Amino acid sequence: MRNIVLLISTLAILCSCKPPEARRPISSKTGSFIDQSVVRNKKLYAREKASFEKLMQANPETEYMASQNGFWYYYNTKIENDSLIKPDFGDVVNFNYNLKTINGQTIYSKKDIKTQNYVMDKQELFSGLREGLKLMKAGETVTFMFPSQKAFGYYGDENRIGMNVPLICEVTVNSITDSKQIN
Repeated sequence: MRNIVLLISTLAILCSCKPPEARRPISSKTGSFIDQSVVRNKKLYAREKASFEKLMQANPETEYMASQNGFWYYYNTKIENDSLIKPDFGDVVNFNYNLKTINGQTIYSKKDIKTQNYVMDKQELFSGLREGLKLMKAGETVTFMFPSQKAFGYYGDENRIGMNVPLICEVTVNSITDSKQIN
């Protein structure tokens, strides 16, 4: 009898031990938020692009160029000298700029922002301006038209620039110091 109780106890213990089961989620997400966000951003970009195209059509005397980075620009002052360098990684760019709405209202003037020294691709700067500076030489003034995703995007600057605001930015590069001269 004792053997039977021991056998039954052993079988009961062995049968009760089973590997843990993975818990399944109650609901699974399909990425619908991301899909909706993509659609919303495409519509926003199309609206901003249409606004910039309308502005460009209203000024046919100006030669606008489209950058490969998703913004438009024109030269106020262009330096034709090919021997002048454009900034490269690590170069220090001394420049002034202002920011306006697409309607031409000043958000930040050159006096508000003051002269900037920017080490190319080593410091924080909104993406449109960072990419725009790479197109310029010392002494040039360029006006850029940045869609909101190339400017301050969804959050704005948490001060004067609201969310999803396309910007017009006039930039003057005063000087470019080669990174090799700095070291």
